[in-house]
Amino acid sequence: MAAPRLPPRADRDVDTSGARRLRTYRAPSAGAHSGRVVSRGLRSRTFREGAGPPLGGSGLASRRKRGHILLHRVSRCWSSHGRVAVETVFSLHLPKRFPFRLSTRRPRAQTLAMPNSRPGPRRGARRGAGAAGRDELVSRSLQSVEHCLRAQDVGTAYAHYLLVLSLAPELKDEVKPAHQKILPAPPAESIQHLSTSHHLLLCYPGSSLDHLLTVAVDVHETFQYTLFRWAEELDALNRTQDLLGCYEQALKLFPDDEVICNSMGEHLFRMGFRDEAAGYFHKAVKLNPDFSDAKENFYRVANWLVERWHFIMLNDTKRNTIYNAAIQKAVHLGSKSVLDIGAGTGILSMFAKKAGAHSVYACELSKTMYELACDVVAANQMEAGIKLLHMKSLDIEIPKHIPERVSLVVTETVDAGLFGEGIVESLIHAWEHLLLQPKTKGENGNCENYGKVIPASAVIFGMAVECAEIRRHHRVCVTDIAGIRLPANVTFQSPAYSSADTEETVEPYTTEKMSRVPGGYLALTECFEIMTVDFNNLQELKSLATKQPDKLSVPVIKAGLLDAVVVWFVLQLDDEHSLSTSPSEDTCWEQAIYPAHDLADYCMKPGDHVTMEVSCQDCYLRIQSIGVFSSEYEMDVGKSFTNKDLLSLGNEAELCSALANLQTSKPDAAEQTCVLESTEIALLNNIPYHEGFKMAMRKVLSSLTPEKLCQAMDSQDSEMSCESEQNNSEQSASEPFYVLDVSEGFSILPIIAGTLGQVKPYSSVEKDQHRITLDLISEANHFSKETLEFWLRHVEDESAVLQRPKSDKLWSIIILDVIEPSGLIQQEIMEKAAISRCLLQSGGKIFPQYVLMFGLLVESQTLLEENAVQGTARTLGLNIAPFINQFQVPIRVFLDLSSLPCIPLSKPVELLRLDLMTPYLNTSNREVKVHICKSGRVTAIPFWYHMFLDDETLLDTSGDASHWKQAAVVLDSPIQVEVGQELVLSVQHHKSNVSITVKQ
Repeated sequence: MAAPRLPPRADRDVDTSGARRLRTYRAPSAGAHSGRVVSRGLRSRTFREGAGPPLGGSGLASRRKRGHILLHRVSRCWSSHGRVAVETVFSLHLPKRFPFRLSTRRPRAQTLAMPNSRPGPRRGARRGAGAAGRDELVSRSLQSVEHCLRAQDVGTAYAHYLLVLSLAPELKDEVKPAHQKILPAPPAESIQHLSTSHHLLLCYPGSSLDHLLTVAVDVHETFQYTLFRWAEELDALNRTQDLLGCYEQALKLFPDDEVICNSMGEHLFRMGFRDEAAGYFHKAVKLNPDFSDAKENFYRVANWLVERWHFIMLNDTKRNTIYNAAIQKAVHLGSKSVLDIGAGTGILSMFAKKAGAHSVYACELSKTMYELACDVVAANQMEAGIKLLHMKSLDIEIPKHIPERVSLVVTETVDAGLFGEGIVESLIHAWEHLLLQPKTKGENGNCENYGKVIPASAVIFGMAVECAEIRRHHRVCVTDIAGIRLPANVTFQSPAYSSADTEETVEPYTTEKMSRVPGGYLALTECFEIMTVDFNNLQELKSLATKQPDKLSVPVIKAGLLDAVVVWFVLQLDDEHSLSTSPSEDTCWEQAIYPAHDLADYCMKPGDHVTMEVSCQDCYLRIQSIGVFSSEYEMDVGKSFTNKDLLSLGNEAELCSALANLQTSKPDAAEQTCVLESTEIALLNNIPYHEGFKMAMRKVLSSLTPEKLCQAMDSQDSEMSCESEQNNSEQSASEPFYVLDVSEGFSILPIIAGTLGQVKPYSSVEKDQHRITLDLISEANHFSKETLEFWLRHVEDESAVLQRPKSDKLWSIIILDVIEPSGLIQQEIMEKAAISRCLLQSGGKIFPQYVLMFGLLVESQTLLEENAVQGTARTLGLNIAPFINQFQVPIRVFLDLSSLPCIPLSKPVELLRLDLMTPYLNTSNREVKVHICKSGRVTAIPFWYHMFLDDETLLDTSGDASHWKQAAVVLDSPIQVEVGQELVLSVQHHKSNVSITVKQ
């Protein structure tokens, strides 16, 4: 598998944002268009949104940075067997964790022979001289490898290795001699400094014992080590092409090396080449199914390559049936040439072919989906009748790619906001370049001679709602957080906020399945029509982007708080068949959510009106300037604003323009606007979280005061000690306690710590606007400017955040982010905890101190359908499931357990304990017996956590105020259980990964 050559950066579509917020994500397979961040209306909830691969076995480490993964340089590389052998008569100064195997034999000769070389008859001096010359060159190159590694010149060492392995390819398949003594891997620190007077030479298997055998080194593993070290240096220098070239060379030499494949995938993923990265991860898993790092990487990247909505929509029999009926009708009426834009698995193309279309073309930009569609079409024996194109529809040319214009375009490149996947742009191009001319009204003739589109049109609807769940994720509803006052000059906004003045192309909505939103919602208005669009009218499509915003005014029917405008649509496939994404429909779709922001008063009552401006800009449906026109204010203003005037059409545009500004406040120029992820806003609204941390930090800091220490001593034995302690207290009265918060994202915990006495708090926020905001909050709470520090300004290498506060000081408290908002354990958290314990002063604490993981058994058809395609019946007999299900993953994340359609079959049980302060209490493997309290089919095991800041202060990640979501393990095959039965769960904890399986 060749690595991709990088195009110029301006032409690359590289997503460095990950999933920018809770319910939006990038769809790399957007059919006609790619690289657009979209909300398909089906949340991508498998593993962390925006997260990338975890630590791999390649010696590359990862750290999440603002929603995406950065792979950082680390000097380490264990062998794939986790073993290192040590020569008793040899030692060498090598970098940390150098994976070598050394012979225990003493050398007996002064020459080095190649593998399988045996004494034999000489056939000519020339051939003997050539072999001797090769042997000499190999020997000298190996000596050069040794010297280069000693000098930390890994680039030159790598070049010598390439020469050695090209001259002596038999070394690649080296078999270890039986006399080699393999020892367990010593601790890293024990092999950092080794010395010897001997030279480093490779031991060739099969060599005669008459030859010099100073050292027998595993060529494969030392080559890996050299490759990974050189790749780290190239990565640091941004020499991307050279880095990929090195991996190409390595994979030519070792095409079946799962560790190199996995490492290559990690680099490609970081560069944004997710399709290619997945290919390498998948290959690594095939080469070694037990390679946990590659499996974890593949699971994470599969979430981007095959979005979870593919599974849900393919399981939607109603949707498949209606699309199939509309396509059949069009083909039977004469539309015999068909183009499927954004083919995905190719299901619409196959509907067209089964209906009798003569020529079917399908374009798909995602490499993964294109290859999957090729397999699906072939498995359904339609490869001869469907031509698949791996490209954008915008790049299709006639006759280069398809011979002539088609009579029918079928597509479903629509997201929850209808336009977000670029359907308007792709259809404008299709009408201009790929479709036959449309039939005019009243014109008769064979449909084969005219062009048409399925879907034919769409009607967009909206409704104003009150919803506490939306509110707490998009609006900071508190002004005081654990004693910290939020200043009025700081405005917090979610990424879904859309300002009319912004020049950025930002998706102006998030998505929710309103029928499953926790706590439900209250409709404040009747549903109203927002916009209609005719996909068979080229001029109308062209005018969408240039049309001035429409101003709407909608009467309020129920009293409540205006939290958002919920949007859905009816997709009219033809004059007979339609699909609705309404919240009241049993549909696989979610709805688009436009949160209300910056209103002077969110309260509404019957008689008021909700006002807004609606447009289609940057290929997005935008609903801006959401405001409330109060009936009371109307009477105060004067008689010119009456209900009759509101409903009149003549002056509606001017009226709505005035009304939209009545209660819509715009930020003052001096104010600081801070954009937070929706989970960060929910965290600010989580009062129990901040109160709990304040209480726990106060306890720790109180226990560390010298007076407390004196009181704890025995009065008879410690009078002199107390006097000494008091003297030290006087001398160090100005010495503060050091508190470090390394939790992800925006956090005010350092400011809360600063209120607890003589404390020097450090924040690890990275964004400048977050730092400015924290400074403003500190100033509003009368902190001196020197109180709060930003730790990353003091750290040279951001990959090594955990360090002493000063060379002679230690931390009193270190706050770690243990649980991701998605419901998973943070990557490398146990490694971070191990480092943190070494940086604490006596009596200092890590928060949380320990975590308990809980779970229960449930029956949930919803989780099954979101995880895998359920047979051929759902896809109307087409064989798609075995192919797309290769990309199913065992974990579903971002779940709301309180509203998840499921039947509990057991009571919650404790699954695992992660102790960050006392690691010997942790176990890597545990079996848990679960008592069945209700008969049914076990399909999934949802799980959540209790985080203990201390023995009394508990944070529940499944609580109503929690900013965390929950996750679930979805079983491959449901298990039938009966009341009174017991199931045994096997819980394994490796690094930061937890796996849960049912023991049969």
